[in-house]
Amino acid sequence: MNTLVLTVLTLGVLGILLAVILYFVAQRFKVEEDPRIDDVEKMLPGANCGGCGFAGCRAMSEALVNRDNIASLFCPVAGGDTMKTIANLLGKVAPDKEPMVATMRCGGTCDKRPKVNHYDGALNCAVVNTFYVGESACAFGCIGYGDCVDACKFGALKLNKETGLVEVDADKCTACGACVKACPKGLFELRKKWPKNRAIYVACRSKNRGAVVMKACKAGCIGCGKCAKVCAFGAITIESDLAYIDHEKCKLCRKCVNECPTGAIKIENMERLPKEPKVAPAVKSETKAEENK
Repeated sequence: MNTLVLTVLTLGVLGILLAVILYFVAQRFKVEEDPRIDDVEKMLPGANCGGCGFAGCRAMSEALVNRDNIASLFCPVAGGDTMKTIANLLGKVAPDKEPMVATMRCGGTCDKRPKVNHYDGALNCAVVNTFYVGESACAFGCIGYGDCVDACKFGALKLNKETGLVEVDADKCTACGACVKACPKGLFELRKKWPKNRAIYVACRSKNRGAVVMKACKAGCIGCGKCAKVCAFGAITIESDLAYIDHEKCKLCRKCVNECPTGAIKIENMERLPKEPKVAPAVKSETKAEENK
């Protein structure tokens, strides 16, 4: 009995001694943290989505407080107004950035890009892309298993089973970039968010020749260059038989939409321009007759 009591007392004294040692060690090596980090973290949305390039909002807060120049730091979920408020709190200057929105650049719906085979495996875009091009003949289009939908923490993406394509809800999208990272085909792009969610973009990423594209998808870009010729702002370029519209240069004039023969250029929340009427041959004949008089 005495041995048991002695053992308990010894362990108790040893535990207290170790606790005291740990306390003094913690006090000796503790790192003083700027209290402003907690204030900044409270101002951030707390999504921990990684859209800022950091592991979470806490890491972003530490960078904002500790760095003298925060021009390269931006939280897409919080937005420009919140970033300016944080900058004012810290006595720093936040950069002006336009709001962005994720854009899914594939227009190959089921009726435009029919299936040519059947895939019976893991329903995961990353897996399919590693071992297999997909169920259609286009190796550049949307696989349609929703890796991007699962990656979006804000419910801004949904898979339309009728079209086989993923759709973006611009009002819910925070431009965090999670879908950009999740899509193995590189179909998502962060583009300028226009008022009323207006948009014009090339919904195709195929770099094949026109004839090959049309066999695989009737809505693909064939690289004809008609859109680039009518663009007065130099916003459209053709590279590797694929047109691209620079959202920084585009003025939403809509001329390119009418020129695209395959409908690869998509227009959202705007009406198409009315087509210019052609001069009837009869008018030319009457003009010549008057000249002969």
